[in-house]
Order: sequence, then C-alpha cells, then structure tokens
Amino acid sequence: MAETSDSSARLATILDNIREIGPTLRSRALDAERAGRLSDETIEDLDTAGAFNIGSPAEFGGDELSVRQQLDVVSEVAKWDGSCGWSVWVGASTNWIPAGSGARVVDEVYGCDWVGPRVAGSSHFPASRGRVKRVEHGWIVSGGPWTFGSDSLWAPYTNLGCIADDGEGPYLVGVQVPFDQLLFLDDWQVAGMRATGSVSVKLKEDELFVPDYRGVVFSDVLGGTLDNGLNGSLWKAPSLGWAFSLMAGMSIGIAQGAVDRFLERSAGRPIRGTSYTNQLEAPLTHLMLTEVHMKLQSATLMTRANAEETDRLGTLAAAGTPADPHYLQRFSARVLAETAYAAKWCAEAIELLQRNSGSTAIMDFEPIQRAWRDARVITLHGALNLEALSENHGRLMAGAQPHQFAGITTLDRFAPAPVHK
Repeated sequence: MAETSDSSARLATILDNIREIGPTLRSRALDAERAGRLSDETIEDLDTAGAFNIGSPAEFGGDELSVRQQLDVVSEVAKWDGSCGWSVWVGASTNWIPAGSGARVVDEVYGCDWVGPRVAGSSHFPASRGRVKRVEHGWIVSGGPWTFGSDSLWAPYTNLGCIADDGEGPYLVGVQVPFDQLLFLDDWQVAGMRATGSVSVKLKEDELFVPDYRGVVFSDVLGGTLDNGLNGSLWKAPSLGWAFSLMAGMSIGIAQGAVDRFLERSAGRPIRGTSYTNQLEAPLTHLMLTEVHMKLQSATLMTRANAEETDRLGTLAAAGTPADPHYLQRFSARVLAETAYAAKWCAEAIELLQRNSGSTAIMDFEPIQRAWRDARVITLHGALNLEALSENHGRLMAGAQPHQFAGITTLDRFAPAPVHK
C-alpha cells in the first residue's frame, strides 16, 4: 500500500509515543516476567500509544499503516521489551485472520470499543486438538486445549484452529470465539518471552455452539476469497509477507535494544584479565561491535525489503493485477527462510554482547540476559524451522515443489493450478 503524508505523520507520532513510554516498559519487564504476563496497565499504555491500532482497518478508525511502517513500530516496541514487542507483533500480524473471515466477523471484531489487541489466534500450525462439526446454522466446537494463545488474555476474540471432517477427509476451520466463552490455563512457564502470557485456552463447557459466520474454512481465510468490505491494499497483501516481516522486526528490535544497553553499561567498565579500564576503548570490543552490526544490518535490510515487497504485492492485487502465482510462492518461501535467518543472526548478535558483558549479565534484572532468552525463543517458533524452510526455498530454486502440509505456512496454496491435458 502507498504511504501517505497522513500515515507517515501518524507513524512518527506512534514512534514518539513508544519512545516516551519505553523506559517504563523496560522497568516493568522483570515483574511482568515473574507474573507470566504483561500487566493490564502495560497493555493500556501500548494501546494509548497507538501500538495496537497499526494494522486495524481504516473503516473502523484503525491506522492501517503499511507493512513497512508497521515493521518500524514492532521493532521500536521490542527494543524496550521483547514480550511487549511480541504482543504488538501478534496484535498487528493476526489481523489478516478476521479480514479473511468475511464482513460479519470484521464488523464484530473491530466494531466494539476495546483496549488492547483485537484478535488472537491459537493452534493453526496445524490444529491437532480442536474439533468442529457442522450443524444447522453453525458449528459445534469441542476438544482442546488450544496452545500458544498469544494475546488471548487481552483480545475480545480468539480464533481457534479446529479440524472438521464431513466424510471426505479432514480440513482446517478457524473458529472465532469470544473472550467470555474461554478459560485461560496457567501453563506459561517458559525460558523466554515469559511476559507474553501465551497460555493455552479451553472452552468453558465441553462443547460450544458458534454461529455459521464465526467458523470459516481456513483455505478461504488463506485465499482471501470472502468479501470483507475493506478497501485498503493492506488486505490484499500476502499474509506470510505481512506476518513474518513483522516477526523479523521483533528480532531486530530486541537486538538493537541489547546493543544500546551494552553501550550504556560498558562505559568505564574494566575488562577482567586485561589492562583495559574502559571496555569501550578496547579493540576487542570494537571488533565485536562490528560483527554485531553486520548481523543486525543484514537482518534489517533483508526484512525491510520483504516488507516493502509485501506492500507492493498488496497494491498490485488491489488494482486487479496480482503477481504471478509462481512468484508469490517463491516470495512467500523466501520471506519464511529469511525471517528464520534474521532471527538467527539477531540471536547470535545478542549472544556476542552477553558474552562480553561479564557475569552480572546473568542477573534477572539485566535486560541483556532477557534479550538473549527472548531472541532465542523466536528462533524456536513453530513456523521458523530454519532447516525445513531452507529446504523448501531451495526446492523452489531448483525447480521442484516444496513439501505439502497443512497450516498457515503451507506454500502449495500459491502454486498455479495444474494444467490437465
């Protein structure tokens, strides 16, 4: 989508707002980790700053920034606290799910007054525990619990991945469930991103009836085949380009925050085992900082290019001239692989910083150790299996098809239909 002077001005305001609350976000990080979730006060502060409105539809008062602009916001938030960055990333990049679910879901999700993220998603990689059955006028949902429910603690709706089978084989359905019909399990005890509150969710009852419009076959969501009533080109942008460019931006922001913290704490600090009395004057520090810069810069340039290409492809599709399916498939495979590499490089950069920060860098109050753990957790995300993503991208480069599998990151949906002779 094209960036306008209004959207650029709004971006600048949001970034200024985040920088203003950034030190507060960082000061709350330790308590949030111990609680296993961000505080409601933090969610409200992020909402007031505009962080949860960046990917919401203009028709409902959203800022609807371009993917490239959203990238800057996610990175800025993550610079101050990785868990905050994760929640803002999910809040922005999950908007394509209701947008792909039709106009009535869009009205429901964005038409209400709400503080915080608008929608969460759980267990679409693929669904394994949720079940859904067609009935008259709707669906019966059962099973669960649904895992990794990032933002579900604060969103009015969570979209649950469920398996349906009408007798012709299983298929994935995304079911939109209101907050007050869910229970949230206290099971988020993890190594990093501890304050994201990405708990498992379950239904309050053994079964739940949801009206027909709230259950959407996920291939329709992925394909954008349903009319959502939205006009902007953002809603035509490739979902993988949107979600994973922003995910890489989260890694970049965490790493940049770690660089800033390293420079702050190293001034005047001696290096044990040497005669250096100021770490910032030591050549070994200079060499390390340049290596960190190269990893971070490589990830940044690659991610910005992917975000800009995502916007360009959305503009083409909105104009009725979508890109060639072969290109869309290659681009989506590339974004996934490059996001995995960006996460890897940023995590490696932070490890260099931590290793050169002395033993106090292991203390729980030190942001560098938190950045180290948070960045590593991103590399372990279920959609960022670097070796698998690299193989799929390489297969396309070699003229072969990628692996076929169910879930959000499936690539075969972009391939053109076979020609039958």
